Amino acid sequence: MERPEMSRFTLRLSQELLDKLGYIAEYNDRTKNKELERMIRGRVNAFEKKNGPIELEKKD
Repeated sequence: MERPEMSRFTLRLSQELLDKLGYIAEYNDRTKNKELERMIRGRVNAFEKKNGPIELEKKD
């Protein structure tokens, strides 16, 4: 099974917030990256449940 290409994104946040994210990630036995991905996916799912699916144009 081929993995989809992952995009990179730079995020700026305070050291305190980064440390708290690290705490949550470690608590859940995840990396900070995977924890953020899970949080974002949850927020997108909640948005789509309330507002309907987000339709994106396919890029060639």
